[in-house]
Amino acid sequence: MKLNNLEALGNQFTVHIPPDEDRFIGRECPVPDCEGYFKIELGTGLKGQNLPCHCPYCGHTAEQGKFYTKAQLEYLKSVVFNKVTGALLKDLKTLEFNHPPRGDFGIGFSLKVTGQPHPIRHYREKTLETEVVCDHCTLRYAIYGVFAYCPDCGAHNSFQILLKNLELTTKQLELAKGIEMALAEHLIGDALENAVSAFDGFGRETCRVSIVALKNVSGNLQITFQNLEGARNKLKSVWNWDFAAGIDASEWEFACQCFQKRHLIAHKMGVVDEAYVRATGDTKSVVGRKIVVTAQEVELLTQILRKLGTFLCASLPGLPKGQQP
Repeated sequence: MKLNNLEALGNQFTVHIPPDEDRFIGRECPVPDCEGYFKIELGTGLKGQNLPCHCPYCGHTAEQGKFYTKAQLEYLKSVVFNKVTGALLKDLKTLEFNHPPRGDFGIGFSLKVTGQPHPIRHYREKTLETEVVCDHCTLRYAIYGVFAYCPDCGAHNSFQILLKNLELTTKQLELAKGIEMALAEHLIGDALENAVSAFDGFGRETCRVSIVALKNVSGNLQITFQNLEGARNKLKSVWNWDFAAGIDASEWEFACQCFQKRHLIAHKMGVVDEAYVRATGDTKSVVGRKIVVTAQEVELLTQILRKLGTFLCASLPGLPKGQQP
């Protein structure tokens, strides 16, 4: 029996994995403890042959072929089985015959091949929360959460996300101009809270990446940045350098005061208490009255936080290549 159709397929198959409607291709970390799902846009990012891939979540690095998703592998196998079984059915069809009944006994013989090729297991890529274009290599990728390593160049996006959030803070301040006073005060207070939260998230994540990279630092160590003096003391105790050295003393004092104002807004309905006065030495604010926050103060704070973010990235050890702004 000659299997012409089956032999025509050859020994290798090329199967195209189609991108989703947003031009993304899914990827999955091969590390069992991670298996993080993310998406990349082919054609963006680094150019070249045999480039490695980095898991955005755990940082694991391996060749691109190790990052196919389980759904993609099932799809690839089903396409191959579809082609093989389809070709085999065509070859078997050539063996069909039908001999009608003849002679006194009226006995006939026939052979008919039935069946369908193996079905293709189609799939859909998942919807993810955050899209990022890497500032270092221009790869467009999508992830769960916010912070991640770039799958192409391995740079961490924490400083990039900080800058984007501070830009949103500036836009909030623009919206506060020329509107009713009570609403403007609310927007300015919200902008202050967002700026502090953005820096806290950035600082926590950047320190986490540094700690993971260093084997001699406890992985249980956590450094928060909602209190700048507290973060300064923790950084000094672990790495023996002064976080406040990245800016002028007056800027540091001003930033600490803004962070304390944010604490009042978030936890005290914006009402000044004695703890605030003791922490800041702000003699202009009166206990029991609402704290005053101006758009100019928040704008200056965003500028100082950009400096502190740059200094933190430059000073922390063990950060991946490209982490520095």
